[in-house]
Amino acid sequence: MKMIWGLLKETLIFTGMEAESSNDVMKKLGGAVIHEGYARDDYVDALIAREEEYPTGLLMDGYGVAIPHTDASHVTKSAIAIAVLKNPVRFIQMATDDDPVDVQLVFMLVVDDPKKHMDELQKILMILQDKEVLTKVYESETADKIISIIKEKEKSL
Repeated sequence: MKMIWGLLKETLIFTGMEAESSNDVMKKLGGAVIHEGYARDDYVDALIAREEEYPTGLLMDGYGVAIPHTDASHVTKSAIAIAVLKNPVRFIQMATDDDPVDVQLVFMLVVDDPKKHMDELQKILMILQDKEVLTKVYESETADKIISIIKEKEKSL
């Protein structure tokens, strides 16, 4: 089974990212996705609009995680962008209107096929349910280290 993690690229993984807000994170990470050719110019605006309507913050084993994403119509090819934040920023918890989550890890899902969207989200959640993996990713200082942690976990699934 080909996993979405095969799409990991060092150019879309950021450690120690500084951001003032959830929108700031989405602008920086989404900007990288656009710059690398994975999404259209309207991607960041679509991401922010969707996040306001359908929040993506999660509390997973003590870690604040967000999985922002938007419609496939804004995407040119699938990818995952990851940010380890230097300081947590507030996202709203998934399936709530106003429960805040202080997020340290952001996994931006960039999917070009709307039919695969839920499958890919479930694959990400399978990895993120492992606290040891979250801790290792959070403590990583390089993109290639994050890639190797995730691929190692993927092999064990």
